[in-house]
Amino acid sequence: MPVVVLKVDVDTLRGTREGVPALLRLFGRHGVRGTFLFSLGPDHTGRALKRIFRPGFLQKVRRTSVTSHYGLRTLMYGTLLPGPDIGRRAADRMRDAAAAGHETGVHTWDHVLWQDYVAQRDPAWTERQMLLAVERYVEIFKRPPAVHGAAGWQMNDAALELLGRLGYRVASDTRGRTPFVPVVQGRECVPQYPTTLPTLDELIGRDGVTPDNAHEVLLRQSSDGRDHVFTLHAELEGGQLAPVLDRLLAGWRAAGTTACALGDYAGRQDAAGLPRGSVVRGTVEGRSGDLAVQGP
Repeated sequence: MPVVVLKVDVDTLRGTREGVPALLRLFGRHGVRGTFLFSLGPDHTGRALKRIFRPGFLQKVRRTSVTSHYGLRTLMYGTLLPGPDIGRRAADRMRDAAAAGHETGVHTWDHVLWQDYVAQRDPAWTERQMLLAVERYVEIFKRPPAVHGAAGWQMNDAALELLGRLGYRVASDTRGRTPFVPVVQGRECVPQYPTTLPTLDELIGRDGVTPDNAHEVLLRQSSDGRDHVFTLHAELEGGQLAPVLDRLLAGWRAAGTTACALGDYAGRQDAAGLPRGSVVRGTVEGRSGDLAVQGP
């Protein structure tokens, strides 16, 4: 029976406060368990607007109605408004996800800072950002994190190696085709379970895909008999795109596809038997900029 992993990236204060509760209700109705990956430090979403000069960014903004999904206030955090500390102001909502039986993990400390700079930064900078996230996660959940999913699918070699040293057992930091064990300078790292399906914001507005038919596209793409990892966002599927996710979950259930959390899926795999591979820089259709992708 094919499996789809439900990986929820929570990027902002609004996504934590409003999107997470909405997703908990939706997952509860469908009886599914997911993995919630939290941004734990300051919300500096407004600083992402400097990406306006990145190829493809403006087209994505126009296609996905960024203001309506994220809200004007969120888009001013870190610029016209100070960036609120998400972990301080929304820890209860994070704990609600765990209390409802879902898996929780680390997305990042500062989403914009990590996404825009980690690919070029050195090991010391990388370790500092990752330690801040781990420390805050422990403060909130009273236990160390075991699951990591990088903001914006951005990683560097130091981050891949640090995952094991920091106690992570499972990671979904990359885009790719199949689970694998990254090898960095001859050293094996924490197994990666890459996102295999396109996200809704990559699909909608392209090639005739709308919120009304996006679920049909994903159901077709996931009907190949393989297991998949689907990344959704608390700000989108926990907001205006909730009806799309509702139809998608119903479609997977009707097709006999099992939806589950990342750790549950990884626990069924034999890490020793996973292929070894590399993480390289590459592009994904519908998303601007380079990402960390599974190598050949």
